[in-house]
Amino acid sequence: MAAGRRGGRINGVTFGDGGAHSRLTVAQHVTAEDLSRDWVLTHEMVHYGFPDMDREHHWIEEGSATYIEPIARAAIGNLSVAQVWGDMVRFMPQGLPNEGDQGLDGTRAWGRTYWGGALFCLLADVRTRQESHNRKGLVDALRAVNRAGGNIESDWPLERAFKVGDKATGTTVLMSLYQQMGAKPMPVDLPDLWKQLGVRLEAGQVTFDSDAPLAKIRAAISS
Repeated sequence: MAAGRRGGRINGVTFGDGGAHSRLTVAQHVTAEDLSRDWVLTHEMVHYGFPDMDREHHWIEEGSATYIEPIARAAIGNLSVAQVWGDMVRFMPQGLPNEGDQGLDGTRAWGRTYWGGALFCLLADVRTRQESHNRKGLVDALRAVNRAGGNIESDWPLERAFKVGDKATGTTVLMSLYQQMGAKPMPVDLPDLWKQLGVRLEAGQVTFDSDAPLAKIRAAISS
């Protein structure tokens, strides 16, 4: 089972037992505009394409859905690329470890589960593209997992999913990053990462630096 975020006008939870399906609750006065802007159904459907994990690995289920959802919506024109990166800059700090936090496998906090998992996915995407000269990304790893039968109806060990993904990209990024972030907290210099990617957020407005060292990687992620 993969639980979606709570507290909005639309909430959802996705299940694999008995066949992949989602249960959505919609507030009485939701409008067509609310539905067109909403992220919940996309988030829940992303869960269909990744194996069901043990409780300690819940962060990769929720983190990958949190990371993929806005990128997928931007790809079909439902969300602007500027909003994708602006929201990452605004919300990704919630995934950073605080004093006393454990690695991702030991976390139970909402921010570390959803945004810590999303941060893992962003770092994996960037590193995979660096090592493959921008020919492969996280999307290639996740597609390989799904093609190998890894979906929410299947129970896989996390290491199996990451090894399948790494094989598809010709790297060891997923397993290496998991070794860094799974058992212990790993600090991440987010301001420097945004600078390297060429993302600036000033007075609520997002601008992009096309001359930044990782600008082409940033463009490839959200193309």
